[in-house]
Amino acid sequence: MNAQYPVARPRRLRRTAAMRRMVAGTRLHPAELILPMFVKEGIAEPQPVGSMPGVVQHTRESLRKAAHEAAEAGVGGIILFGIPAHKDARGSGADDPDGIVQVALRDLASDLGDALVLMTDTCLDEYTDHGHCGLLTADGEVDNDATLERYASAAVAQAAAGSRMIAPSGMMDGQVGAIRAALDANGFAEVPILAYAAKYASGFYGPFRDAAECAPQFGDRSAYQQDPAGPVGEALREVRLDLAEGADAVMVKPALAYLDILRQVRDTVEVPVAAYQVSGEYAMVEAAAANGWIDRERVIMESLIAIRRAGADMILTYWATEVARGLS
Repeated sequence: MNAQYPVARPRRLRRTAAMRRMVAGTRLHPAELILPMFVKEGIAEPQPVGSMPGVVQHTRESLRKAAHEAAEAGVGGIILFGIPAHKDARGSGADDPDGIVQVALRDLASDLGDALVLMTDTCLDEYTDHGHCGLLTADGEVDNDATLERYASAAVAQAAAGSRMIAPSGMMDGQVGAIRAALDANGFAEVPILAYAAKYASGFYGPFRDAAECAPQFGDRSAYQQDPAGPVGEALREVRLDLAEGADAVMVKPALAYLDILRQVRDTVEVPVAAYQVSGEYAMVEAAAANGWIDRERVIMESLIAIRRAGADMILTYWATEVARGLS
């Protein structure tokens, strides 16, 4: 039996900072952090994102500088989102060899080599004029199977340009299998896939849509992203399907409002699990801190520790470089 008070005194292990560090059960390491970055075609200077203080739409040159800083801080990877100068119904920029993400990838691959992992979001919403994640039918529905062909083509273009990990985020049925087959058939069998396996139709994405200029022009994405109030086992079903199609790692998105899902996934699978601390989570902390309502640095670290404790092996966060510097 365990001792009781006054013999048992849990505070003994909390009395000093050195003691707390020694017995800490959850630790963060810079290599576990992944920095989302936005690169926009046709701008001369970085453009601040109003709803995400400290985040910008990068030029090619400013992206290179920020990526260098992330690598020097020890960040494990960066994931690129592109904003093309021209958008159309099929998202042509997604697989254009001279599209903004592919050009930026070649810059970064040349600059950084394997100093960190270059990752790419594979979706169409940043590239389509209607803002949805896939091709549309005549009735305005997202055509799942036709969209798979576009995802596969975009993934191959990204791998050819230097992406070291493909991260499909569109939540189309069969997307991982289509991308895996295309990568393998085009000589990129060694490129892994990080599947956005449990991605919810969340209200926390608003600031991201400002940054990526990808808000849907009609409707929403509830018909393909998961319902926050959906069946308990739905996330695990999605994860199992993605793994069966060849995913090498899986993601839960958003993070903080879905820590229970993250824990279930971590307890179920034997592959790395990522969680995305999304734009709304970032914006709320920054806004509250700007008003003096919270201790910014403390809350950032507390939120990341919570995500790590819930089971994330990798965390996508807009604070990646800042936090990595602090940890180093």
